[in-house]
Amino acid sequence: MSSLSPQEAAHLLGVTVKTLHRWEADGKIKSTRTLGGHRRYDITDLIGNKTGNELTVGYARVSNHDQKDNLTRQVLVLESYCAKNGWEFEIIQDLGSGINYKKKGLIRLIKLITSYQVERLVLTNKDRLLRFGSDLIFTLCESFGTEVIIINRSDDSTFEEDLTADVLEIITVFSARLYGSRSHQNKKIVEELREIAKKL
Repeated sequence: MSSLSPQEAAHLLGVTVKTLHRWEADGKIKSTRTLGGHRRYDITDLIGNKTGNELTVGYARVSNHDQKDNLTRQVLVLESYCAKNGWEFEIIQDLGSGINYKKKGLIRLIKLITSYQVERLVLTNKDRLLRFGSDLIFTLCESFGTEVIIINRSDDSTFEEDLTADVLEIITVFSARLYGSRSHQNKKIVEELREIAKKL
């Protein structure tokens, strides 16, 4: 019978090597060891486990209702990218600040990742996840065997652009809490700060 290395077995099943090891730990598949102690997988056992149940999740987010067109574009890009690669996928959408950790979509994403249900996470840009703390989510992905794919790495903004956007977002959130998100006072403060930021 043919036996495969972990890399060959993972390729056959369309998963990562980490997922393969996780399945073995959960008793879903078995391996044998070579004299040198390396794992080997029987190809006939693996074919029976090729279920295609591993999920790809695309995550899209914008900060406010005025950016809904941007959200629609993100979703279209994610759907096209996942479909082109032949992945079974789900798109999670969020409407809220990048410094808000309590968004429904983000919470659902974290729960899926930490329950070993996500094979890969796809983002249009790194900052769609969180303004601060995206590296924490990426560390979770690494720990739970989730691959991270960022489609537009070349579109990363500069440090100064990121800092300006972060400061504006923080001020927007706090002024909304002070004056109410739809108040005239809040909108005036945000607009004044945007004008200042453009001159930096």
